Amino acid sequence: MVLADATGSWIGTNGFRLMPADPLAESPATLTVATAAGGHLTTVSYSWAHPTDGPQDGLLVIAAGDEPGSLAAWWGDSWHQQPTAMTLAGTTGRVPEVELSAEYGGGWGWRITLDAADPTTVRLRMENVVPADQADPDTPAGPYPVMVADLRRA
Repeated sequence: MVLADATGSWIGTNGFRLMPADPLAESPATLTVATAAGGHLTTVSYSWAHPTDGPQDGLLVIAAGDEPGSLAAWWGDSWHQQPTAMTLAGTTGRVPEVELSAEYGGGWGWRITLDAADPTTVRLRMENVVPADQADPDTPAGPYPVMVADLRRA
């Protein structure tokens, strides 16, 4: 099972920003890691607050991929990704880390990383990836963090 040592409830803070030059707006955050389907799926449910739109929540479902070490995931979020879930692919990276990514909207990318290497903390990081042909001085090409949640066991 992916993130086996991280199962349970976590609390902490989340930093959110829309654009790379925006400051991260912090809010309280929660996260729960659980197993489903006889341990074949890992669910990561989380909550956070948008600075103007208020409380939000999301769900990430992670499964083993077709190749050893590969992952398949489905992600939905009440603010970022709705009403249709995004399908992501990834790897387990350095254990216990999960790295997922997908493309959307004309070459833009989305990355989600869960890092539970420290048994006392979990970090959930989401990055938007700006394609080179969409970059400008205020929005450089490449990834930038949109959400960074740092959590500890509840």
